[in-house]
Amino acid sequence: MKVMIFGATGMVGQGVLRECLRDPDVTQVLTVGRSATGQLDPRLHEVVRRDLTDYAGLDDELSGYDACFFCLGVSSAGMKEADYARITYDLTLAAATTLARLNPAMTFVYVSGSGTDSSEQGRVMWARVKGRTENALRRLPFKAVYLFRPGVIQPLHGVRSKTRLYDAVYVVLAPLLSTLRRLFPAQIQTTESLGQAMLEVARHGAPQAVLEPADLNRLKAAPLAAA
Repeated sequence: MKVMIFGATGMVGQGVLRECLRDPDVTQVLTVGRSATGQLDPRLHEVVRRDLTDYAGLDDELSGYDACFFCLGVSSAGMKEADYARITYDLTLAAATTLARLNPAMTFVYVSGSGTDSSEQGRVMWARVKGRTENALRRLPFKAVYLFRPGVIQPLHGVRSKTRLYDAVYVVLAPLLSTLRRLFPAQIQTTESLGQAMLEVARHGAPQAVLEPADLNRLKAAPLAAA
C-alpha cells in the first residue's frame, strides 16, 4: 500500500507517520508539507511546498497512491472566520481536488474534530467551517472519504505538538490523560490509535463515512511488533 500524509510534522501527523513506517504492508510513504519531517526511511519520500494551494508540476509525484491521510490543520483560537477558512477549507480542497483527479481509486481520510457542524449553520465558527470542508470532500470522486472526528488526543512515543503552549499542557496532563483513557477509552484517542485507525480504513473501509471518537477506538489495526 502506498500512502500520502499531509501535515506529517504536526502532532497528529507525526503519530500517523510513525504508524505508517512501522507497518510492513506500507511500501511507500509520501509526505507533503511546508517543512521536511527529518525522518529517515528508505520508503519515505517528501515534497516540501511553500504554497500548499498550488500543485502545478507535481502530477507525477502525486500519482499512484492508495490512500491520503490529511492531518494538516490549525487551531481557530483568535482567528477570524475568513482566515480560518482559507487554511481549513481552501487549502484542504486545493489538495483534495488535485488528488481526486490524479488518484480516483484513492481512500481519503480527513482529520476533522468532534463537534463538527455538518449543517454549516451553527453558531460555532470552527465547527461550521469544518462542516463545510467535510461536505465538500464527500462530493469529490474518490473511492472513499472518511471523516475522522477525534475528541481529546494524547500524544505518545515522543510525539510533540508544534505549538509550544499546547506541548507544555500535554506534558503536564500526560498522567491524567493516561488515567482518563483507561477509565473512558471510547472518548480519548492517541496519536498511535489514530494512525492505526487510518491504516485500517484504508485497507478495509468502515461502516460509515463520519467516525466519532467511539467509532475511531473500535477500529483496530493488525497488531505490530513493538518499535
